[in-house]
Amino acid sequence: MEIVALGNTGIDVSRLSIGTGSNGWNGRSNQTDLGLEAFRDLLLYSHEKGVTFWDSADQYGSHQHIKEALKEVPRESVTITSKTVSRTRETVEEDIKRFLKEIGTDYVDIVLLHCLTQVDWPRRYPDAMEALLRCKEQGLIRAHGVSCHDFGAFQTSSMTDWVEVVLARINHSGVQMDASPADVIRTMEHMANVGKGIYGMKVLGMGKLAKDSESQKEAIEFVMGLPCVHAMTIGMTSQAEVDANVAVVNEISNI
Repeated sequence: MEIVALGNTGIDVSRLSIGTGSNGWNGRSNQTDLGLEAFRDLLLYSHEKGVTFWDSADQYGSHQHIKEALKEVPRESVTITSKTVSRTRETVEEDIKRFLKEIGTDYVDIVLLHCLTQVDWPRRYPDAMEALLRCKEQGLIRAHGVSCHDFGAFQTSSMTDWVEVVLARINHSGVQMDASPADVIRTMEHMANVGKGIYGMKVLGMGKLAKDSESQKEAIEFVMGLPCVHAMTIGMTSQAEVDANVAVVNEISNI
């Protein structure tokens, strides 16, 4: 699996990340529904295949599964993302301390403010931004950023220096995106030009763009062909899905 730099963050990641939040919210997801042992084993299987970028969130309930998997692999061999919906200094700091215990680690590589929907989010949540900055200074996280569910919020992220990493909804058909692919790509190009790390989600449009192996390859190839997207996260629930996605990514990467 190809390893790439995530913008100017100083963090290197596998081109493919395993998502842990398909249809996820309120402490569950398709992945966590597999059960603690089964999803732990899938994380370890993905690691064996070179997928060393694991995307989690408080809202998915996947921290405990990652904790179990980390008992079997070196911590430094995995890049872990989590996300918080807290918006005050106190609650964000409390979240980070709790995340560390739940994941069983001294640091989380990337923490995102999750599901931003207001164009003026930096004005609304300066305390949350400050809290994550302090956590980075203390070595509790390595980078901070955002995931957005609104195009205005997404555009604001491209112009906000505090944002180091962006989780962006992108695919070739505009499925479950906040704007057209052209508009999102134009914004991501600006992000990449100023050094932000970008990884894509909804690459397969929650499965709608992967009806067969050819459509799956087409969707992945589209996103991998965008220089402004450094990596992508795809939710997987079986070894067969890991094998299929890894094979496509490696083929496109000429590995």
